[in-house]
Amino acid sequence: MIELERGVYMHHSFNIALVLLAVAVGVTAVAKKMNKPYPIALVIIGGIIGLVPVPELDPLKGVIEEGFTFQFIIISLLLPILLGEASIKLPYRHLREQAKPIMALAVGGTFITFLVVGLGSYYLLGFGLQTAFVFAALMSATDPVSVLSIFKTLGVNRKLATIIEGESLFNDGLAVILFMIASIYLPTYIDMGSGGFFSALIMLLKVSIGGVLVGVGLGYIFSKLTSWYDDYPLEILFSILLFYGSFSIAESIHVSGVIAVVVAGLIFGNYGAKIGMSPTTKINIHSFWDVLALFANSIVFLLVGLEIAYININDKWGLILSSVIIVLLARTISIYSTLFRMKGIPAKWKHVLNWGGLKGSLSIALALSLPNDFPGRENVIILAFSVVFFSLIVQGLTISPLISRLKVKGQDKEKTEYEEIIAAVNRYEYAIERLVKLKREAIISPVVFERIQSLYLHSSEVAKKRLDHLYEQHPEWRKSQEYKATIEALYAEHDAVESLIRKDMISNKVAREEIERILDKLEKQRSLYNEHN
Repeated sequence: MIELERGVYMHHSFNIALVLLAVAVGVTAVAKKMNKPYPIALVIIGGIIGLVPVPELDPLKGVIEEGFTFQFIIISLLLPILLGEASIKLPYRHLREQAKPIMALAVGGTFITFLVVGLGSYYLLGFGLQTAFVFAALMSATDPVSVLSIFKTLGVNRKLATIIEGESLFNDGLAVILFMIASIYLPTYIDMGSGGFFSALIMLLKVSIGGVLVGVGLGYIFSKLTSWYDDYPLEILFSILLFYGSFSIAESIHVSGVIAVVVAGLIFGNYGAKIGMSPTTKINIHSFWDVLALFANSIVFLLVGLEIAYININDKWGLILSSVIIVLLARTISIYSTLFRMKGIPAKWKHVLNWGGLKGSLSIALALSLPNDFPGRENVIILAFSVVFFSLIVQGLTISPLISRLKVKGQDKEKTEYEEIIAAVNRYEYAIERLVKLKREAIISPVVFERIQSLYLHSSEVAKKRLDHLYEQHPEWRKSQEYKATIEALYAEHDAVESLIRKDMISNKVAREEIERILDKLEKQRSLYNEHN
């Protein structure tokens, strides 16, 4: 009987998971088709499901009724995916180029935000000291789950995107450590007086350095493992084991699992790719983690939206508004103070970094992990969710217009002219093809065809000369076009080989060798393109 009940429960859980996945994938697909940031769409739809009484969707609302469930799904299952995918694809060279602003924001900016929010919550919101700094820890990081997914859809400047990625990856680990110290050890450190500060600092260094050491050790070991095999399915399994293993081992010895995954991913994606991954493996590993990251992001943001069903904010509006203002003010102070004297960071980048300091599901998951007897737990959860919701909806919906207004991703007149010429040339070529078809089908006479075709040919030649002139002034535009053309041509070669296999015109051995050559060329083209961009 017990076994039967357990089987029914597992079947029910599977059905709930399937419905959750279907809703997440459906919303993501529609948002991508409309070219809109899918995380925001998922939060909104999740909120609607949470608030609107739809009996068929009631099982979804129970997914996060227990804080432990939400925390386990977000932190233990999905966070290693999101951190691993971001770090494995982040070129170390790009990270090194922007090391100063990244470390300034990830360390200095995080501490400043932590102090400003903590003191603001203590003096202005009337929280106890421990409650204030626990809330501050939740708000001190730009959650990578939010930042990376939304900014990837906006196409910001590469250097700015690298700073955003680097900050969100590294300061997330620091925020988790600060949360642990504030929620567990802060009363003890306060009782210790001035010595408590040094004890907290020692613990911070221990947890951070420990996470780095775990990440370095496992990243190096698994990088070496890849050099012993040329089997991409096995090497993908290595990467899964690396990310989840790094997180689990680090957490089990009480050091930072987040930092361990980030460091392991950077080493595996750079050093491991260099010494042990064939072009086939690199392409397939990146594709695999692209799919998993999309899946994880979709589930995460839908769960954040669903959480609204369990938030009672009827008499908390003043507290919520004050907390949002404090968090925004803290972010502003941290950005402009840490980057004040830093060269190579334009003012408009600082504006984007400031408003782009989005909060996400990690803050909610950590808040829900607080024990039931923690002082001010209910207020911390309500404010954490409210700030996250404001961040994703208000900041998330306005960051794209801000970027366009500041021209961080905008284009100058020459780039606009270039795209207009590209469009014109393609219009003329398609028109000429249609005219040829009309003449062949005897719909228009040869005389009319010659006259209209000559007009289009003349316009096409003029446009091509203007295009050549722009290519001379901006050779990078030509290189970008050549890269796209080369990639498409190699894909066509790949299709040709597969067609020959299906027709039994070549052996599997020859086909594998040819495909390996094509993939090798693809990887070289991508490497060259990344080096110059």
